[in-house]
Amino acid sequence: MKDITYNVRVYAIETRKNAVGNVTSYRVAWQTTTKTWKRSFKLAAQADTFRGALLTAARNGEAFSTLTGEPVSWARTDRPEMSWYDFACKFADMKWKSAAPKYRQDIARALTAATPVMYASTRGKPDDRVLRSAMHRWGFNTKQRQEAPEEASAALEWLADNTKPISALMDDPGLVRDLLEAATSLLDGNRAAPSTVRKHRMLLSNALDYATELKLLPANPLKTLKWKPPANAYEVDRRSVVNHTQAKALLAAVAAQKPSGERLVAFFALMYYAALRPEEAVNLRRDNVFLPPLIRNEGTGALEEPADAWGELHLLKAAPYAGRDWTDSGTAREERALKHRAAGHSRTVPIPPPLVRILRAHLDTFDKGPQGRLFYGVKVGELPFITYRRAWKAARKTALTEKEFASPLAARPYDLRHACVSMWLNAGVPAPQVAEWAGHSVDVLLRIYAKCIVGQDEAAKRRIAEALDE
Repeated sequence: MKDITYNVRVYAIETRKNAVGNVTSYRVAWQTTTKTWKRSFKLAAQADTFRGALLTAARNGEAFSTLTGEPVSWARTDRPEMSWYDFACKFADMKWKSAAPKYRQDIARALTAATPVMYASTRGKPDDRVLRSAMHRWGFNTKQRQEAPEEASAALEWLADNTKPISALMDDPGLVRDLLEAATSLLDGNRAAPSTVRKHRMLLSNALDYATELKLLPANPLKTLKWKPPANAYEVDRRSVVNHTQAKALLAAVAAQKPSGERLVAFFALMYYAALRPEEAVNLRRDNVFLPPLIRNEGTGALEEPADAWGELHLLKAAPYAGRDWTDSGTAREERALKHRAAGHSRTVPIPPPLVRILRAHLDTFDKGPQGRLFYGVKVGELPFITYRRAWKAARKTALTEKEFASPLAARPYDLRHACVSMWLNAGVPAPQVAEWAGHSVDVLLRIYAKCIVGQDEAAKRRIAEALDE
């Protein structure tokens, strides 16, 4: 039978005194095979009784569960098997290997938001900010948990000792709703953005499904709630979309930024002229760029850029920014498959003549990127997220009027991608072709960019008027 062991070792009771509140607790620790389990009690007699029961079971040769750490004979549906905090860490660990770095952050955020509802006691509770930081950065981060500094480690120990058993979710139906409300709310109690609400609800449901898989819960209690998710009506704000004149002014303003401006012009131009996502542009290599050949001027003999020739981008991977704490490699970015595409699937995007000229100039000037990268930092390292974010902010302040700067107009580099897709649609490029170039599905494309397609109202009115005149 799997998930059991007879290799058990029970340790002596450890007396612990929390520095916050001067609260004494008694911890029983025991080991099954290579995993150590811990349970804390407020009274020494409770700890001694629990330890004695463990010793009796071990000496009698009983099998212990490797999932709960307890003797198999103890398994009952009405008794706690694992604290919420221990379970949340186990869930984060289970998801870690297959999850993208940004998804790992999403899991940590959702669990951090939900956990306060599961506090069993507030005695000796650390500061809320310290607890949130400890959970998000260390506790629910598989890679970082063992490296937590002293203050965070103390906060995590408090959580391990003071969160309710996960079985409490079956005993108290109201607790399930409270858990969902906490996971989908902001710190001030207001509901989070619709996309965050949906994401956190899904992650919480996944976690409770995992609890049923571990037989910690007989069923997922979240699925019994009558709960209507908020409408997710995300559309691109037309006020954020720049026109071609504004885009060229912003690119010129980027070039004037020191010390990185000139090397970033092509970076932002790829978003505006080819609808690349920032994580796609930052990961671009020379081998991904196919420019038309130069032509020789018959009069001067010099090689010149063809006036109307197009090139192509062959995108293979993206490198989303997540932060060093969340990647397996320890770098701020980690290569992944393109968004909405399976691993190994590429996307081809045309390079219009203005972008051809910008990329040619960039390649002529900045040709020493590591591993053939088009974009890199001043010190020939990875292009820092903060570098292009600061350059964009400064360029907006230079190129836009005071009123425009205060508006959503091109507030983020990503808005250049929105401007490009809107331009393609308004130019009459069929939606399936735009979706292919942009890396969207057609339905998502039209839903997100519906308000950015201009002229449709007047065209529709003309068709109706023509029909009524017949």
